[in-house]
Amino acid sequence: MKIALIADSTAYLTQDQVERFKVNVIDLNVLFGNEVTKESEMNVTSFYERMRNEKELPTTSQPAIGDYVQLLESLKQDGYTDAIAIHLSSGISGTYQNAITAGSMVEGINMHAIDSEIACMPAGFYTAKAAELIEAEVPVTQIVSAIETLKSETAAYFLVDDLKNLHKGGRLTGAQAFIGSMLQVKPILHFVDTKIVPFDKVRTKKKAMKQIESLIADFVGDETFTGTIIHGNCEAEAKAWLNALQEKYPDVRFVLSHFGPVIGTHLGENALGFGVTKSKLNI
Repeated sequence: MKIALIADSTAYLTQDQVERFKVNVIDLNVLFGNEVTKESEMNVTSFYERMRNEKELPTTSQPAIGDYVQLLESLKQDGYTDAIAIHLSSGISGTYQNAITAGSMVEGINMHAIDSEIACMPAGFYTAKAAELIEAEVPVTQIVSAIETLKSETAAYFLVDDLKNLHKGGRLTGAQAFIGSMLQVKPILHFVDTKIVPFDKVRTKKKAMKQIESLIADFVGDETFTGTIIHGNCEAEAKAWLNALQEKYPDVRFVLSHFGPVIGTHLGENALGFGVTKSKLNI
């Protein structure tokens, strides 16, 4: 048995992580009008600048079935018998379903698709765990089971800073966005049953960050965990938050990550996220 590991671009793994974990990354796409670009080919800073100046939001799309089939055919040619694919939550993307469909179209390699039910670096945590278990030659069914277990031990909250994207995307009226901005209202979002939904609305970003810290502290309790701070083109602010958390939890491994174009389209610029998993990961 030879197991390949697949993740999609919305885990926002670094090049070092991709190489260390031996991950095959398949891209989602971003569309400005009729202009389609694979996510990994976009400069993130330039994307946010363009989105800021466009009247309409870009749209996003899952990987084409043909691209996925081509990837699986290539893996089969390289001698892989199985592929574990960890994808963006099925409640916000069809990528997971595309993995299943592509797997049914390619004979000679067994597809084990996992719906992360989350997004960004928290999904990357599952990829890191799977890589560790593949390296240890754990049977594929046990790896899938371990990732499913890890899902219940993982949590993340996301803070929307700029309400313009929610307005452009039709989730807020112009009046709601204007009043919310005036009052410095910051929506806190999280995943429930594969979908990203509102958790609370808090006045001021600082208070929202403190509330997220409290929610995560309650979730992890006294257990060991790995953490990530994720940002939407506001790296300095994210680093400052991570450094403060590192002082609070000196024995915890924290990683800095970002919201790339696909997720950034929905959360907007200057969004922040805090995710954890109750496992000590080498990520």
